[in-house]
Amino acid sequence: MNLTLLGGGAVATHAMDSTTDKRHPLGTIAIDNFGRTYRYAQVGAVASVAGSLYQAAAPIANHLANTPPAVAIGATSFTYTPGATAGLENLYEDGSLQVDTTPGNGYTYAVRGHAAISSSTAFTLYLYDPIVVALTTSSRVGLRANPCKNVIVCPTTITAQVVGVAMCVIPAANYGWLAIRGQFSALINGTPAVTAPVINSATTAGALDVWTAAANPTSNYLGHMCQVGVSGKNNFVYLNIP
Repeated sequence: MNLTLLGGGAVATHAMDSTTDKRHPLGTIAIDNFGRTYRYAQVGAVASVAGSLYQAAAPIANHLANTPPAVAIGATSFTYTPGATAGLENLYEDGSLQVDTTPGNGYTYAVRGHAAISSSTAFTLYLYDPIVVALTTSSRVGLRANPCKNVIVCPTTITAQVVGVAMCVIPAANYGWLAIRGQFSALINGTPAVTAPVINSATTAGALDVWTAAANPTSNYLGHMCQVGVSGKNNFVYLNIP
């Protein structure tokens, strides 16, 4: 069935369709006729697996806490020098620039795009937002990709926020919809009871597992079971992914 964007307007594609080109901003929320909710995302280097849980790509440590040049108030671009890790062109398109050290501490800016990143080599970063507080070489800045860009199967040790459950096969690097709220089929580890709260599994990649107090500090509440879980099977879960 077609979807309705959260802000209004119909989506031309079916909830289980995928495309090679981006049709909506990453992270766009849409709702179907039954009130189930979806998030628009791009799959990473491996095609998605129906029923598996997905997370954002892990942040790149060498692209955090970098030293900027002096950047004036109102600037929408500046020369950014990363640490010793390369990156693809527009890796951070529609992602975020943070400032974590004064001057400018606490501000976040939306990234428009950039050329390919070479290790420890300056490149020009373009922003949607103008700089509000001037930056100096005492500031520290970091880059984070859009959480819905290059999503990956949740590993047993999670490295970024959960973004949704794949409902179908989305080819590598293609765009499509992930389920985030409502009744869907998802991969289960263990045998959680009906209505049992579920979290990302620490033993089976891409699976949901029963919540335990011990697991709570490193796991995310993601919904509750709609049937008794069968380990290794895809079972009905009422998802509630932020």
